[in-house]
Amino acid sequence: MKRYALIAVGLLVLVGGPAFAQDEAFYVAQDTATKKCKIVQKKPNGATLVMIGATSYPTKEDARTAKRAAEACPKGKKETSGS
Repeated sequence: MKRYALIAVGLLVLVGGPAFAQDEAFYVAQDTATKKCKIVQKKPNGATLVMIGATSYPTKEDARTAKRAAEACPKGKKETSGS
């Protein structure tokens, strides 16, 4: 009986473990005062930073690509990254 319990616990940890892992997410955000865009890891609050786009991005590179494509973000300026 112990053997089955250990197997069941092992399977739960194996299957359920990744669900509890904290995934990184990146957001393209625009500062409401300066209108400059930056990439952040915390979801923008809507007051000081406004989210550009409707989603988060799994990698920083995906967020950079979205920032370059966003019409709300000024072009030709050095990219800013914040946390």
